[in-house]
Amino acid sequence: MLGRQGAGKGTQCSRLAAHFGMPHISTGDMLRLAVADGTAFGKKANEFMAAGDLVPDEVMIGVVDERLHMEDARTQGYVLDGFPRTVAQAEALADITDGALEMVVDLDVPTEVVLPRLAGRRVCRNCGTNYSVDEPPTSNWSCDVCGGEVVQREDDKEEAIQRRLDLYEEVTTPLTAWYAERDLLVVVDGMGEPDEVTARLLAAIDAKRG
Repeated sequence: MLGRQGAGKGTQCSRLAAHFGMPHISTGDMLRLAVADGTAFGKKANEFMAAGDLVPDEVMIGVVDERLHMEDARTQGYVLDGFPRTVAQAEALADITDGALEMVVDLDVPTEVVLPRLAGRRVCRNCGTNYSVDEPPTSNWSCDVCGGEVVQREDDKEEAIQRRLDLYEEVTTPLTAWYAERDLLVVVDGMGEPDEVTARLLAAIDAKRG
């Protein structure tokens, strides 16, 4: 699924995955796990993520290729969240999937809505549960799930967010044209309550499937 980060894309991908009985494959989650584990890849990726830059194509393509060849993705299908971000990644994904990608959904939310959502996001250091300044954990910024410290990530600070959104417009936006030319693109309005957006997504997917 395409869409600016903070547009509710991750939540909607999780809902779609649950609805269709498929794994939700989030490249962002995979990257953050590598960073938390302190792997060599995670340390390198963190340099780009903290600055709001995109992780290089060759790194992301390798991570996705490996994940999509796992048993659950091969047998159940998948909802891919956060990839591709560039046309080069889209071309690589076409090769990885042997052209079997069913559709690409663009969850459309204006930039002026995304920026405050991202700036207000807070995340548990331990388990990754998401909160916001408007919906904090119940007790003193300690996670309701595991008790871990809830913080603002470096890549959710305003300077990094603005850089990421600028990159989205420059690099990721051409993907919509690339997929539209191949009749794979479905554009869905991402504004509104989560249940409303989910209903739009499911209706659009059903219509695309015919």
